[in-house]
Amino acid sequence: MTLAIILIAAYVLDRIIGDPQSLPHPVVLMGKAVSTIERLIRRFCSQPRALKRAGVLLPLLVAGGAWVLTAALVWLLSRVSPWLAWAAEIWLISTTIASKGLRDAGMAVYAELRKGDIPAARKAVGMIVGRDTTKLDSPEIVRGTVETVAENIVDAIISPLFFALLGGAPLAMAYRAVNTLDSMVGYKNDKYRDLGWASARLDDVANYIPARITALLLVFSARLLRLNWRSCWRMVRRDARLHPSPNSGYPESAVAGALGIRLGGENVYHGVASFRAYMGDPLRTMEPEDIILASRLMLRSSALFVCLCAAGALLWHGIGG
Repeated sequence: MTLAIILIAAYVLDRIIGDPQSLPHPVVLMGKAVSTIERLIRRFCSQPRALKRAGVLLPLLVAGGAWVLTAALVWLLSRVSPWLAWAAEIWLISTTIASKGLRDAGMAVYAELRKGDIPAARKAVGMIVGRDTTKLDSPEIVRGTVETVAENIVDAIISPLFFALLGGAPLAMAYRAVNTLDSMVGYKNDKYRDLGWASARLDDVANYIPARITALLLVFSARLLRLNWRSCWRMVRRDARLHPSPNSGYPESAVAGALGIRLGGENVYHGVASFRAYMGDPLRTMEPEDIILASRLMLRSSALFVCLCAAGALLWHGIGG
C-alpha cells in the first residue's frame, strides 16, 4: 500500500513541479562524482587494458554508491519517523523522473516554430539533442524534437518507475546513476571507448525490459488518443530492431507509427554526417503539432505505467499479506 502511494505521489510531484532550480538535484551530485572518479582513474590508468578494467569499477562505484547512500538515508529517516522516510522516498523518486522537463523542452521548441522563428527553434532543439542544428529546417527540427521525446520516455520516465517498483528509491537512484554514466562516458569515441564500455552496456541492460514495456504502453496510448495504434504496433515489429541502440528503436518506431511520420535519417555531429535507420513510413510531412502529439503520447503512456506500477504494488502487498 505504501509503495503504491509513494509511486503515484512521486510521479504527480514531478508532473507538477519538475526539477526546480532552487532545489539540489541528485543527478548533479552524480555528475560531479563521475567526473571526480574519472580523473582519479585516468591519473593511474592510461593503457587501454587498464582503462577497460577500470571501466567495470566506474559503474560499481557510482551506481552502487547511489544505492547505498539512498538506502542509508531512507533507513536513518525511518528511525526518526516513517513519514519522513516516505517523504524522502517520494522526493528522491521524483528526481529520477523527468516528465515535466521533457514536455517543457519539447514545447519550448514548438513555441518558437509556431512563431516562425527558425533560428530560435534551432537553438531550443540544440539544448536537447547532440546533433548540429545550425542548418536544420522546420521538419528536421520537429524530427529531432520528436525523436528526443520518444527516446526519453524510457530513460526519463518508465525505467526509473520500473526500478522504483522493484526496489524503491535506492534502486531508482541507482538506475539514474547508470543512465548518468552512460550520458557522460558511454561513447564509442577514442576518449571513452575503453573507460565507458561497461557503463554503456549496463545502461543497455537496465533499459531492455522498460523499452519493450514502453512500446506496448505507446500502442495503448495511441488507441486512447485516437491515433494510428495499428501502425504503431506494426512499426515496432518492423523497425525497432533497425536502430543502433538495442532499446531506443522501440519508443521511436512506436511514436513514428502512431503519428504516421518517418523518423531517423541523416544527422550531423561536429561536422560529420551520420545516417540512422528510418523508423516509420513518411505518410505526410512533419509539422510542429507532431511535437504536441508526441508529448501527449509520452504523458499518457507514463500515466498508464504509474497506474500499473501502483496496481502491481497493491497486488504484491495483497499476496504478501
